Amino acid sequence: MPGKNLSRDEAQQRASILTVDSYQVRLDVTSAPDPAAATFRSTTTIAFRCAEPGAATFLDLLAPAVRAVTLNGRSLDPATAYDGARVHVDGLAAENTLTVEADCAYSRTGEGLHRFTDPADGETYLYTHYEPADARRVFATFEQPDLKAPFDFTVTAPAAWDVRSNAPHRTVTEDGAARTWEFEPTRPISTYLTAVVAGPYHVVRDHYSRALADGTVLDIPLAALCRRSLAPYFDADEILGVTKLGLDFFHEKFDYPYPFGKYDQAFVPEYNIGAMENPGCVTFREEFVFRSKVTDAAYEARANVVLHEMAHMWFGDLVTMRWWDDLWLKESFADFMGSYGLVGAGTRYRAAWVTFANQRKAWAYRQDQFPTTHPITADIRDLEDAKLNFDGITYAKGASVLKQLVAYAGADAFFEGARRYFQRHAFGNTELADLLDILEETSGRDLKSWAAAWLQTAGVNTLTPQLTVDAEGRITELAVLQDGDVQRPHRIAVGLYDRDADGALVRTERFELDVTGARTVVTGAAGHARPALVLLNDDDLTYCKIRFDEESLETLRTGLGDIKDDLARALAWSAVWNLTRDALMPARDYVALVLRFAGQEANIGVLQSLHAQAKGAVDLYADPAWRGEGGRLLADSALRELRSAAPGSDHQLAWARFLAQTANGSEHLGLVRGLLAGTARIDGLEVDQELRWALWLTLAAAGQAGEEELAGEFAADNTASGRRQYTQCLAARPTPEAKAAAWSAVIDSEELPNALVEANIAGFGVPAHRDLTALYAAPYFKLLERVWAERTIEIAMRIVGGFFPQAQVDEATLAEADAWLSGHPDAAPALRRLVLERRDDLARALRAQACDRG
Repeated sequence: MPGKNLSRDEAQQRASILTVDSYQVRLDVTSAPDPAAATFRSTTTIAFRCAEPGAATFLDLLAPAVRAVTLNGRSLDPATAYDGARVHVDGLAAENTLTVEADCAYSRTGEGLHRFTDPADGETYLYTHYEPADARRVFATFEQPDLKAPFDFTVTAPAAWDVRSNAPHRTVTEDGAARTWEFEPTRPISTYLTAVVAGPYHVVRDHYSRALADGTVLDIPLAALCRRSLAPYFDADEILGVTKLGLDFFHEKFDYPYPFGKYDQAFVPEYNIGAMENPGCVTFREEFVFRSKVTDAAYEARANVVLHEMAHMWFGDLVTMRWWDDLWLKESFADFMGSYGLVGAGTRYRAAWVTFANQRKAWAYRQDQFPTTHPITADIRDLEDAKLNFDGITYAKGASVLKQLVAYAGADAFFEGARRYFQRHAFGNTELADLLDILEETSGRDLKSWAAAWLQTAGVNTLTPQLTVDAEGRITELAVLQDGDVQRPHRIAVGLYDRDADGALVRTERFELDVTGARTVVTGAAGHARPALVLLNDDDLTYCKIRFDEESLETLRTGLGDIKDDLARALAWSAVWNLTRDALMPARDYVALVLRFAGQEANIGVLQSLHAQAKGAVDLYADPAWRGEGGRLLADSALRELRSAAPGSDHQLAWARFLAQTANGSEHLGLVRGLLAGTARIDGLEVDQELRWALWLTLAAAGQAGEEELAGEFAADNTASGRRQYTQCLAARPTPEAKAAAWSAVIDSEELPNALVEANIAGFGVPAHRDLTALYAAPYFKLLERVWAERTIEIAMRIVGGFFPQAQVDEATLAEADAWLSGHPDAAPALRRLVLERRDDLARALRAQACDRG
C-alpha cells in the first residue's frame, strides 16, 4: 500500500514546514453492537500552519473509504486525494483548515479501534490502541510524535455506554438510543497517545488530592474500569491504592504537577501489550483482572505496570521523543521507574529489584546477544523499524543502564535533572542531547562519553573475577576482567560471601569501584581470606553478564540456595542461566541446580522464573537423548514439591502449575485427571477455573483429552478467557488434524481476532510435538512474504515469530532458515530481523545441545 510505512525522512520533512494548532475529531460508533457493521464514521478537522505557502503535504489515514476532503473551503476529490494510506493535499496557505470525512474500520487485531463482544453476556466493548502509528486507523492524522497538538474529541455511542477519552467530558447529550459525549480539549499531545474507551464498562471511582507548593490543591478524579462480566473479580481498591502511592511518589520526585486532569485506568479485552500510557486514560490488558488465584508475583507485576504507565505521564506524555530513534527516552525511564517506584513509594512489593534482576534483565540479555541487537538510542528508519524496537533493549537494557547512571551520577543529580527536564521541555519533544545537557548540569560529570559507551553502542559486557591467593589462603589480588566489543565504565559492587554459623552464605565484605578497561584491580580486597563465593555486580548496579572463578562456581553447585540475600541469590541464578544459554554449562547441570535448590527458593517470582527456564533447558538446550529423562526429573520434582508445599501457599500454586507444564508419566497424568474430576486432592490446593484450564491443556497435549471433554469445559466457562484456552487446548492435541486446523485458522483467515491467533499458535507449538510440526517448516518459509504484505504488522509479527519451527533444533531447520535469508535479501528489513532472531535462537540451542552432550 503506497506510503503505509512512513519513513523518518518523510516525517522530518513534514515537521519542517508544518505546525499543528488543533484537532477536532468526531466519531460515531453507534453501529458497534451490530456485528454486521464493519465501519464507523470518522470526521477530523485539523487547523495547522505551513511555513511554505503553496507547498504540498499529506495526512495519514487507513480507512476503507473516504467520503470527503475539504481544504480551506475547497473540496478535493477523494478518488484522487486518497491513495489508501495517505490523503494528499497541495496549495497550502499559511494558515489552513482541513476536514476529512471517512468510514473507518472496527478492528479485530488490537490495532486502531478494537471491537469485542463478550461471550458471557453479549455486550460490546471498544477501545483504541495506536502506538506507534495506528491513530490513522481511526481518524486522519499527521502520524508522527513531534507534531503535537490539543485534541477535541466528540463521540456518539449507544446511550447505555460509558465513554472515556484523554480529557474529562464537558457535556453529554442524549438523543434517543444514542448519547453524544463532548470532551474538553487536551493539552498538546502526540497522535499515538490519544484514546477512546467506550462500552458498558463497570466503573469504580475515587479521587486523589495533594497540596502544592503554591498553596493550591491538586485534585485528580480517579477511575478504574473493566468489563461488567469481570466485575466480581475486579480488585479496584488494590489498583487504586497503588495508584495513589505512585502519584504521591512521582509528585515528590518530579516536582511537576500531574498535567492531564483526570486519571482513568481501563482494563480491556484482547489487548496486544501489557498497557499503554494514554494520558488521562491508561489502558491495560484485562488479564490483570485475576479470575482465579495467582501468586503474589502476579500482583507485583501488575503494580509495576501501574507505576510504569504513571511514570509515562511525565516521561513520554508531557515530554515526548521527537522520533522513534529516542523511544528509550520514555520506555527505559518508565521501566526503571516501575521498579524504583515499587520500592520507593511504600508499596508492599519490596523485592521489586529482585524481580528486575531475575526477569527483566533476562529479556535484555537475550535481545542484546542477537545479531540484530542495536544501541539503546537506535537508528529507526521507518514505522516498521519502530514497531520492532519495543524490545528488551529499549525497555530492560535501557532501564538497567539508567540504574547504572543513578549509581554513576548519584540519585540526587538524576532526579534534579528530571525536574529540570520537565520544566524546560513541557509539552514539547526532545532528543538524547537535551537530556544529557541537563544531567551534566546536575551531576557535574561529563556524560557525553558515558552516553557514547552506554547508549550509542550495542552488546553486553561480561565481567569475570580473577583471584590470586597466597599459601595461607589470603587474597593477594582480586581483579575484574571486562570482555566485550565495547569496554564501558561500570560502577559496581563486589561481594565476598562465606558461610555463617547457621550455614547460610552471607556477605562478609563489599567493595564498590569503577571498572574501566579490560582489567581493574579491586582496591582493598588484598589480605582478606579467600571467600567461598566472589559475586561481581553485587546489588545489581550495572548491566552486564557475570562469571565466576572455579571455586565460586563449585560453591554454587553445592550451595546456591544457601545464599541468604534474595537479590544476591537472584543474581547467582541469572548468572548460571546465562552460562547455560552461552553453552558454558551443560543444560543438565542447570536442571540439577534447579532440582536441588528450587524447593527452598523463597522468592515466588524467582521460583516461577526457574520453572520456565528449567523447562526451556530441557526442551531446547538438552541433548535430545537426555530430554526424556530430564522431563521426567522435572515432573517428579514438581509432584514432590507440590505435595510438600504449605497448603494454600503461593509456592503450592506455582508447583501445581509447573506440574501441569511437565506432567508426562502415568502417575503425573493420573493426578492431573483426578484433580479435574475431584477424585484426587492436594490439601489446600483450590482447583479453580484457570488451574482447570492449565490441567486440561496438559491432558490435551498428552492426547488424553478429546474434543467432547474440552467442549464441556468450555460450556462451563463460556467467557473470553475460556474461549482462548479452549482454542489453545484444541490446537495442542497431538494429531495431524489438530495441527492442520490450528495452522489453517491462522493462515487462511484474516477474520480471526488477535487473541485467538495467539491461542492457536501457542497450542500448535507444543515442543513435544516437534515431529508433527516439522511438516510445516517448508510451508512456513514459503508464506513469509505474503503474510508480511497482507496482514497488519501486529498479526504478521505473531505469525512470523510464533510459527517459526523453533522446536526443530537440528541442522536441517537451521539450513532452511539460512536459505530463506540468503534467498530474500530484499525482503522487508523488519521481516528479515524477525527471522534472523529466531534463526539465532535455533543456532544457540544447537550449541547448547552440543555442550550438554559433552
